[in-house]
Amino acid sequence: MERATVNGIKMAYEDQGAGEVIVLLHGFCGSSAYWDWILPILSKHYRCIAPDLRGHGSTDAPLGAYTIEQMADDVALLLDSLGIERCILLGHSMGGYVTLSLAQRYPSKLNGFGLIHSTAYPDSEEAKEKRLKAVAAVQSGISDFIDGLVPGLFSAENAASMTEAVNLARQIGYRTPPQGAAGASLAMRERVDRRDVLSTSPLPVLLVAGEQDNVVPIERTFTADGSNVTKSVIKGAGHMSMYEAPEQLAAVIEDFVRSIRVSE
Repeated sequence: MERATVNGIKMAYEDQGAGEVIVLLHGFCGSSAYWDWILPILSKHYRCIAPDLRGHGSTDAPLGAYTIEQMADDVALLLDSLGIERCILLGHSMGGYVTLSLAQRYPSKLNGFGLIHSTAYPDSEEAKEKRLKAVAAVQSGISDFIDGLVPGLFSAENAASMTEAVNLARQIGYRTPPQGAAGASLAMRERVDRRDVLSTSPLPVLLVAGEQDNVVPIERTFTADGSNVTKSVIKGAGHMSMYEAPEQLAAVIEDFVRSIRVSE
């Protein structure tokens, strides 16, 4: 794992492979390790950058509330520090919110972007209350919070049968600094509606949904149509297809990258 100082923090990231650049952003209480089963596939043909977002993994976790814009700025500045002018940016769950912010404000840095089990909708009032409860819960103990969170990210069948994957996701979650989880919760709570980014962007867009995702249902991911929008449903997967169906997810990503190359 490598590190760079950007936007006032030390940011950790994986950098594997060579060729066209794909940047993969993990979800809440995850890290770049979420992509450990995807990177070996994609890095055979592409350069893959997988950062630990602010407050997560081995990246610094400042005290206080974060913003999605701030987290997007972290990623944009990391790309600058690596001399990467353009990339394909894909974000899982919370990483998708960061992706949308970056796509809205720095479109010239992107050849395409996508949401993986994520949504352009803002939090509902009910969800905003849950964010505040999450802030309180992680301050009391991150382990109990993660134990309650992770199984529900998988489909019910996979949560029961994929014990290795569930335990890996738990272990990653346990390493999330409590102040990082709290700061990111508040960032997600205050994020804005970015459905217009999906509907108006001229860039190629990939939308990936899990057939059995109870966190972000298919209809909340598939909020845009157009000749530039590719939609894919991962059969049998919940919110964690990078673990539940890694080869299928990698194939979807590779098809999307190839389609951009063909259309350029």
